[in-house]
Amino acid sequence: MIELRHLRALTVLRETGSMVRAAERLHLTQSALSHLFRELEERHGQSLFVRKSRPLRFTSAGLRLLQLADEVLPRVALAQRDLARLASGQAGRLNIAIECHSCYQWLMPTLDKYRDDWPEVELDLSSGFHFAPLPALVRGDLDLVVTSNPDPELKGIHYQPLFGFEMVLAISRKHALAQSPNRRWVAPEDLAEEIQITYPVERERLDIFQHFLDPAGVEPADVRTAELTVMMVQLTASGRGVCALPNWALHEYLQKGFVSQLRLGEKGLWSTLYAAVREEMLERAFVEDFLQTARDTCFANLNGIRAA
Repeated sequence: MIELRHLRALTVLRETGSMVRAAERLHLTQSALSHLFRELEERHGQSLFVRKSRPLRFTSAGLRLLQLADEVLPRVALAQRDLARLASGQAGRLNIAIECHSCYQWLMPTLDKYRDDWPEVELDLSSGFHFAPLPALVRGDLDLVVTSNPDPELKGIHYQPLFGFEMVLAISRKHALAQSPNRRWVAPEDLAEEIQITYPVERERLDIFQHFLDPAGVEPADVRTAELTVMMVQLTASGRGVCALPNWALHEYLQKGFVSQLRLGEKGLWSTLYAAVREEMLERAFVEDFLQTARDTCFANLNGIRAA
């Protein structure tokens, strides 16, 4: 018997290309995921994919099941969504604010998909860069906030992890730090003489300061702000300074050879992006579906992220 959990696991394996990352996405141990696939293979007497192949290669049987998954899983999701509408009512409002400039890269495709699935839900999007969005969420002025800085002091707020990501340092390809082929990371002291290019938000809301420079007591030579990610990268590429960005936001500029990157610290500076909602909204079907749509969109389109 082919079960939905088998089909979902196969599609996640296809998306991640790795048993390790697929297990993380599915919140399973790697051995549990291996057992699930072995169970299906033994049931049908065929291998589904070639173990230890790089990149991962599916067998004819695996490809046939993936074809089935692409046909069945969207229809199951649609039926579940329709049942949720019938159970909870169709009308709703999602007034969303984001605290992450680069989040537009995945948020806009998420909103497009969500509007198609929930045309009756009123959507509004505002920037949380120039006001405090989490207190506004508590007051009911907002319904969802995308943030990497949860405030444990605020009551009645649930922080749903979307994904984990690494903050990395973008530098000009001609920068002295980029000239050593064996160099992979920087210490806070390496940035003491640098101009730090950031988004125009408060210092305490920037990971590069909050979790890297400030704990080490390091102050950059100067701070320069830019509204857009592409502006930050252009300034960095021309040698006007350095900037810290999420690995997924920098990926396309690295692929084009505009800049180089280094890890922030030997083990890297990792963070988690959350969707904050009021606790009483968690069980509303249109909110649950937005969170699932956001996660699915992120893992389908962003490079370098991991399950949180």
